[in-house]
Amino acid sequence: MFDWDGTVMDSISKIVNCIRHSVLALNIEPPSDTAIKNIIGLSLEHAIKVLFPSYPEHHQALVADYKHQYSIDTTATPLFDDVSTVLSALKQHRMILAIATGKGRGGLERLLEQSQLRKFFSASLTSSEAESKPSPDMLYQLLEELGVSADEALMIGDTKIDMAMAKAAGMDRLGVTMGVNNAEELNTFTPVATVDNFQQLQHILIG
Repeated sequence: MFDWDGTVMDSISKIVNCIRHSVLALNIEPPSDTAIKNIIGLSLEHAIKVLFPSYPEHHQALVADYKHQYSIDTTATPLFDDVSTVLSALKQHRMILAIATGKGRGGLERLLEQSQLRKFFSASLTSSEAESKPSPDMLYQLLEELGVSADEALMIGDTKIDMAMAKAAGMDRLGVTMGVNNAEELNTFTPVATVDNFQQLQHILIG
C-alpha cells in the first residue's frame, strides 16, 4: 500500500507553495516550510486546522483557496525515478498494489490519469472516503476490500504520519526518504527498512 505525495510523486514543493499562497488574501502569517511539511499526509481539512488553530473562522476559505492554488500553481510534480518500472516489476511478481493517500478523490483520480499509473493499482482510498491519517481506518478499509490480512500487507510512505497509521493498523511499514521525513525520523516507528529510491525498494521487496 503506497502513499502518494512524497512517496510516488515529488509534490512536496508544490504543496508547500500552495499552502503559503493560500493565506495571502487573508493577511495571515504563513507557516514555516517545516510546519507545512509536517502536515503532509493529513486530509486537507485536518491539515488546515493543525496549521491555523487560531483562525477557525478562516478554515473553509483556506481549504477552498488551497484547492484553487493547487489547480493553477505551475510547480513541477514529477514521479520519482523508476516508479513505473518498479511498479511493473512488483505486479509481475503478483503483488497486489494499492494507494492510501491523504489527497482527495478528485485530485488522486486526475493524477492517476496524468501519470498513467492507474493500471498498476488494484484499489485506492483517499481522505474523501476515510478518516484522516494517522487513523488506521484507511488501511482497515483497504484490507477488507482486497481480502488481505494486516500481517500480509506492507505500508510504504515518506512521513511519520504514514508510519504511525501502519503501526496502529498492526501492519509492517517501509519508509522512503525522498519526501518529508529522513531515515532517522522514520526509524522511530520501527519500519522493516528505509530506502532512498525505488531501485532500493525493488531490491528489498523482490531482490
